[in-house]
Amino acid sequence: MDFGGSDEIRFERLDRARIVTLTRPQALNAVTHRMVKALDKALRAWERDDGVDVVGVKAEGRAFSAGGDILHIYEAGQAGKPPVDFFADEYRLNARIARFKKPYVALIDGIVMGGGVGISFHGSHRVLTENAQFAMPEVGIGFFPDVGASHLLPNLGGSFGMYLALTGNRIRYGDALWSGLATHTIKAQDQAGFLDRLVATGDPESALRGFSVPARRETDSQTLEAIARHFAQASLGDVIGSLERAAPADAFAAKTLATIRTRSPTSLHVAWREINHGLTLSMDE
Repeated sequence: MDFGGSDEIRFERLDRARIVTLTRPQALNAVTHRMVKALDKALRAWERDDGVDVVGVKAEGRAFSAGGDILHIYEAGQAGKPPVDFFADEYRLNARIARFKKPYVALIDGIVMGGGVGISFHGSHRVLTENAQFAMPEVGIGFFPDVGASHLLPNLGGSFGMYLALTGNRIRYGDALWSGLATHTIKAQDQAGFLDRLVATGDPESALRGFSVPARRETDSQTLEAIARHFAQASLGDVIGSLERAAPADAFAAKTLATIRTRSPTSLHVAWREINHGLTLSMDE
């Protein structure tokens, strides 16, 4: 099946399932404009196709996707051609996935960040293996958590989303499942069997039966309590002040404060504002 993705993204018709594979493992499956447009075109076609019951998305290599193709974005900016169309099309795709009327199953085995989050975590089923690592690290590069993160992260309890946005820290599959970012976890060795079952049934819930496993939360209760306490403040300055007061006697506060101080100050202000206001906004907004 060809939707214009060249050799960067593959589309397969398998019975009543459609399987999408990101095929840029040498670039950690960084999302390009071509991939965005191809996936958007495919989803528009499949949503109208009564012969399609389910869409699955996976990736080749050790990363699901390390984010958008930052090198291309940088080079375009240096050439005086800011990639406005890329971001507009990417955000439209994120919204399309969130509104997609059929099951959309993202199978995540490895790193998933930034633009990779945008094409996976807005779907109905986010299935992670023990190799998965999630992050929105944009504040570390002078940007802000985008691709619908202002809708996704505020819905995590205990100010966990604000913590992820302001630090850019990675979490593993247990924390992702506990927080609600992931809907299911499976063993990495069961990926092929799960996909075979998904194709055979066209039903994610049926396919997950027998493969879904529990995942223990990696972050302990004491740390979660500290996150809730420090990151529920009324302003970014108050968050930093809370960490500063605790840091002399609290290793977590000291480490977190040191991390935040390495991030772009402007990005931190933007991230705090978007996460703080995100609960009142729809996905499209």
